[in-house]
Amino acid sequence: MAVDGYPVGSPPGRQAHRRIRMGRQWLQKHREINAAKRGKITGKLVREISVAAKSGSADPTMNAQLAVAVEAARKASVPNDTIKRAINKGAGIGGEKLELELVTFEGFAPHKVPVIVECLTDNRNRTAPDIRVLFRLGQLGAKVRFFFDRVGLIEATHDSADLDPEEAAIEAGAQDLEPLEEEPEQGSGARFFTDPTDLDAVTKALGEAGWRVSASDIGFRPKETIELEGEPLAEVEAFLEALDDNDDVHRIYAALA
Repeated sequence: MAVDGYPVGSPPGRQAHRRIRMGRQWLQKHREINAAKRGKITGKLVREISVAAKSGSADPTMNAQLAVAVEAARKASVPNDTIKRAINKGAGIGGEKLELELVTFEGFAPHKVPVIVECLTDNRNRTAPDIRVLFRLGQLGAKVRFFFDRVGLIEATHDSADLDPEEAAIEAGAQDLEPLEEEPEQGSGARFFTDPTDLDAVTKALGEAGWRVSASDIGFRPKETIELEGEPLAEVEAFLEALDDNDDVHRIYAALA
């Protein structure tokens, strides 16, 4: 989701991914929806709903990832009929099937920043050349996955400022956490990390404890991050934003501090 989560940082100028100051998920960067990108962001939100429905139950009360995707779509003013069609498509209800596949690309952004790009596409023969062009200032095809851990990523906020996020993480079963790049004006906020198999359970536990979950997905967390400043940082951010603008790009993970 473009700008995020996921998640999409959102995924992210200097303040933020994806989107993760500790190796941001780029889609968490720009949460605001502007008129120019509304249609594109809506399309990505709808695809996230379909993918979540395909991977689990079509009932949001039984599928935490789907519940988060639906809530994000509602906040973006996606019509209820569109949300329902996306759920049915992902679940294969009504005869319409989801014809998307997840294609993952690895490589380096400028200045040797490891990047993993996940795309949802109905035509990999269209997507692959597009990604190749977008990587012209980087290096596509380099194996960088060993720079990352595969984890569950949950972003959540709570109305109370007196909560101890570490205690909340322990009680919910999360393995680690870090602060959000943009803390809520009032209350608490954190990004929780889990084992991928625990994502749904931890998401539900946080919700039952009063946390508002804004992102819940399985993704990548960098083991170490690269710090850049000035022009090099601007070049990497421009590279990542160009990737995020591609309609097929679903998630971007960069080992950028």
